Amino acid sequence: MFERLGRTMVRRRWWVIGLAAAFVVFSGVWGTQVFGKLISGGFEDPASESSRADARAEAALGRDGTDVLVLYRSSGETVDDPAFQQAVTRTLADLPTGVVTRTATYWTTKSPALVSSDRQATYAVLTLAGDEEQRTKGLEEIEDELAVPGLETKVGGPTAVNRDINERVSADIARAETLSMPVLLILLVIIFGSLAAASLPLAVGALAILGAFTALRGLSYLTDVSIFSVNVVTILGLGLAIDYGLFMVGRFREELGRGLDVEDAVARTMATAGRTVAVSGVTVAVSLAGLLIFPLPFLRSMGLGGLSAVVIAMVAALTVLPALFGVLGHRVDALSIRKWFRRRPRVTEVEHGVWYRLAHSIMRRPVLYAVGVLAVLLLAGAPFLRVEFGGIDTRALPEGTESRVVSETLDEDFVRNGQSPIEAIVTVPAGAGEGDPAGLAQYVAAVRNVDGVTGAEPTGANGDTTRVTITYEGDPISAESRDLVTRIRDVPPPPGGEVLVGGQTAVLTDQLSTIGDRLPWMALIIVGATFVLLFLAFGSLVLPIKAIVMNVLSLAASFGALVLIFQDGHLSDLLNFTPTGTLEATQPILVLAIVFGLSMDYEVFLMSRMREEYDRSGDNTTAVATGLQRSGRIITSAALLILVVIALFSISGITFIKLIGVAMLIAVLVDATIVRALLVPATMRLLGDANWWAPRPLRRLYSRYGIREEDAPPPAPVPVGAGR
Repeated sequence: MFERLGRTMVRRRWWVIGLAAAFVVFSGVWGTQVFGKLISGGFEDPASESSRADARAEAALGRDGTDVLVLYRSSGETVDDPAFQQAVTRTLADLPTGVVTRTATYWTTKSPALVSSDRQATYAVLTLAGDEEQRTKGLEEIEDELAVPGLETKVGGPTAVNRDINERVSADIARAETLSMPVLLILLVIIFGSLAAASLPLAVGALAILGAFTALRGLSYLTDVSIFSVNVVTILGLGLAIDYGLFMVGRFREELGRGLDVEDAVARTMATAGRTVAVSGVTVAVSLAGLLIFPLPFLRSMGLGGLSAVVIAMVAALTVLPALFGVLGHRVDALSIRKWFRRRPRVTEVEHGVWYRLAHSIMRRPVLYAVGVLAVLLLAGAPFLRVEFGGIDTRALPEGTESRVVSETLDEDFVRNGQSPIEAIVTVPAGAGEGDPAGLAQYVAAVRNVDGVTGAEPTGANGDTTRVTITYEGDPISAESRDLVTRIRDVPPPPGGEVLVGGQTAVLTDQLSTIGDRLPWMALIIVGATFVLLFLAFGSLVLPIKAIVMNVLSLAASFGALVLIFQDGHLSDLLNFTPTGTLEATQPILVLAIVFGLSMDYEVFLMSRMREEYDRSGDNTTAVATGLQRSGRIITSAALLILVVIALFSISGITFIKLIGVAMLIAVLVDATIVRALLVPATMRLLGDANWWAPRPLRRLYSRYGIREEDAPPPAPVPVGAGR
């Protein structure tokens, strides 16, 4: 099938290239407008108690969301001075009613929570009209009108925070792409020694990025898509496209070196490397599909966006790249830079290759290498045993961002957690008898007596529904605050009534519960599907188990580093972020799905060449050494290129995007070096021919349906440094 596809792409190359060019134009115009269609939140479970509390409050009491917080401070006057009051109330009264639907101030509510401890500052709470996109536009419309002459004015609140995050993500994406493309081109030229060959993976990468943006915009019309998915989708689209391009170009040049004509070389490339790219793409897609079982829009959109990026990168590599091969032919080595450098004499035996010698060196002492590498990985992963999960707050933004400054000022100078209270939505239906107002008062009194609660007051009522606002000490994302939510939920409701507890801390409590419930199912999906795919690729029951265990070890090392860096705060000055003492819970889940897929990407590349050599020679030791020699440089080069992409995205100003980048950086580095180069040869030597074992019925199944690089001509001698 892949051979026929390759020949078709060559014969229809101009049609394929023309369609790809049209897609690029469409994506450049339509797809790049994706940023205005994405949401900033998505970390809540729509079916959770906290989400139901929010929905019931909005339906019964109307939307009075805290969208914008405007902080006013005087250098000499207090809020009790008439001039202070008149200046603020006059400014707020002039705001357009079509944008601002509700305004709450100290003077309208008499709430002491809206006044600072020195009484020289207050904040106004604005509720804006429309959905998230309309509220953001509304803030931009009124922001300049919020300033009061003679008072220091700062704007914060959820809408301002979301706007700042969106703008930062967009700026980070633009900067990363601007920096990454030239760096990648230079590295590809060095790796391939030819500008023409180097441009091919980069062309596929650019196509994948634009395609990913287009897919995200299309998905935004069907479901909520998180703004943060843009970073991850771009990393995956660009990184995998370059990986696949590198693998395909290397094989195409190898086949041309065997003396095949262009069409036959493309056909053989597709039948071998193309088949491996397809297996790799499906494996990565399966890992990302595990995110779809979570009801949180953030993780679901990451899964959908990631699937789109992987599929587009894979399809581009299997269609556009063969068409470009057909156009370039032997000119794939045009614009060579090799003549600019003194070249060593070419050695024509695989046995002289550095990767071949390394493999044999390891296989002479397999126990030493295996035990040593396992000890390092387990030691690196040990800190994850004391992980503390938390949520996201304004500390995810860079220091000095105005919306973050407002939040920090409110926590320091005003009633603690006044901007993020726990809310109990109490419903006592008509006819509940003694349940109402005495029952409500009894409930509020019981909540006030809960250990950790500093206050509980009814702050809104309509018919049979009342909102009770609960204040407390402590960090809203801490474990202590989440325990407080649980204790409040344990308070009996008024007789005949129902209570739903919501608010920021309740959302986080429900989020962690949902993740804990669904995580085992995600693991089962990823491990089960990966096992089946790797069996079909290699015809062994042992290799899939070994690959899964090694991936878990790589992830453990990465997660241990996350605890040290982001939870404990080591390197926070160097990486420029504010540690919170916790890890945001959704990020390790996302990293698990991405890194598991990327690790299998390298596993498929490496094992496909080992399987090919084992089929030819029947000797496990030779297969390991030759397979590593023929794929070692290509895997190292692919890892280097994707590390460049990840590193440039890791400089994001948003802390949890930085966390994803650093985690992927560490995991890919560990996987492509000590795992693939050291641990794989050692364990392959220890297991011997058992690596390739499968029961007779499964061997027949593999013989008929196996997805492997088969029927290739005997490999030609590979020069040192020539790659595969």
